[in-house]
Amino acid sequence: MGITSFYFLCFFAGILIIYYILPKRLQWVFLLLCSIVYYLLTDSAVLILYPILSVTVSYIGIRVISSTENELKKKAALIMVIVVNIGVLVILKYVNFGIYSINGIAKFMGHKSILKRLQFLAPLGVSFYTFSLLGYVVDVYYGIAGVQMNPLKLALYGMYFPAVISGPILKYRECGEQFFEPHRFDYNTVTRGMQRMLWGLFKKLVIAERLDVIVDTVFRNYNSYPGAYIWIATFFYAFQLYTDFSGCMDIVIGMSESLGLILPENFKTPFFAKSISEYWRRWHITLGVWMKDYVFYPLLRSGFFTRLNKSWKQKFGKKRGKQFATFVAMFILWFSVGIWHGGAWKYVIGSGLLHWFYIVMEELLESPCARTMEKMHINPGSKIINGMRIIRTFFLVCIGDLFFRSKNVPAAIAMLKLAVTNWNPQILWNGDMLELGLGISELAIVLLSLLILLIISLLQQKGSVRDMIAARPLPIRWSIWYVLLFTVILFGCYGPEYSAAEFIYQGF
Repeated sequence: MGITSFYFLCFFAGILIIYYILPKRLQWVFLLLCSIVYYLLTDSAVLILYPILSVTVSYIGIRVISSTENELKKKAALIMVIVVNIGVLVILKYVNFGIYSINGIAKFMGHKSILKRLQFLAPLGVSFYTFSLLGYVVDVYYGIAGVQMNPLKLALYGMYFPAVISGPILKYRECGEQFFEPHRFDYNTVTRGMQRMLWGLFKKLVIAERLDVIVDTVFRNYNSYPGAYIWIATFFYAFQLYTDFSGCMDIVIGMSESLGLILPENFKTPFFAKSISEYWRRWHITLGVWMKDYVFYPLLRSGFFTRLNKSWKQKFGKKRGKQFATFVAMFILWFSVGIWHGGAWKYVIGSGLLHWFYIVMEELLESPCARTMEKMHINPGSKIINGMRIIRTFFLVCIGDLFFRSKNVPAAIAMLKLAVTNWNPQILWNGDMLELGLGISELAIVLLSLLILLIISLLQQKGSVRDMIAARPLPIRWSIWYVLLFTVILFGCYGPEYSAAEFIYQGF
């Protein structure tokens, strides 16, 4: 039951009404029941055993950690939680990645495939609930999060149904306790949440679904669409991915806001980033924060990297030695980010190692570029230079997205080759673009919608657009929301028999 479907909207409408009618002390129990029902309606019923296992193991770990002063027992409990949770994640998502890699090496050496692919059904949101629960247990171990002694409340935190669809990844110490607090009906809170949901539906149904037509046409048969076709499809895919994923976040965060729950933001206008590092501070924010807190910083504090840092400082100097040691830790970080997205090398490269390479080069070239601009009397903070940085960052991100969207790494490399060895810019004006699946009216709708998205994104640089609209007179603000509503109804894919394609990040 996709969250853009007519049936889900009816499902949520019923939840919203009952939620505020119920006694306040029962609201969290009701949300837990709704989460269980959603799992049972969306996945095979037996798959709910996976999140239940993760919650159970995490709860046992928390109880052991909080009930003993023995450091060995605490550490053993933490290791048990990590091994079980990550072990299940590896089995469900990454065993075949290892099998493909081994078979690929065997074929490269002239042998047949050694291992057979295994079939596993993964539950909804396995990567999201695993990271939310795992991060909480680690925080309890280090004493920076309160201990939740009620296993059912922990289950709600781990299995809260909007967040398991595509995130965000939650931190208990920031938003966990609000799930169990009483929430009174507030008209402004509910309407603001619905406004956020409406904006998410616009992104998904009006923009992302249309862009998918062109993107799928080119990526599925790229040999027939070389040159500019590939660049256009790649740029469109970057916008499709953004409107799809951020649209889902708008729906999830808006839905939660209507229930009185504030979830962490996952996006902050990423396409205005002036560097890859800044881009990842704006894109999938909760994943980036989780990886830094629980992978990157622990690595840098580990004995191995402490010794490596000391050794390389002696060899390369204090600054370079520390920098090179950090680059090694970053390699592990970005490999982890890539593999989180899926068990395939296209994800490891497209969302991981390629971005590691970008960031390393940014850091290595930062000083030489600054000296060059100083000699040429160029203001590094000028609007023109910042604009060029934004364009450069977007282009580099798009190369990663091409790997992410392609069938596999060889296909991505073949597409890049076709993109740079064919010159056909005339398709932009001779009508050939209309052969990619969208008629002229459909193409006009998507381009106009992207323009609206750009304007809203520019306004978001100055503050909350909803607050700006709320400050307008009543007729103006409601006219804006009704125009958006009817835009979704008239130009989106909407109706009782329609179910939009799954959100891209729903598979991770």
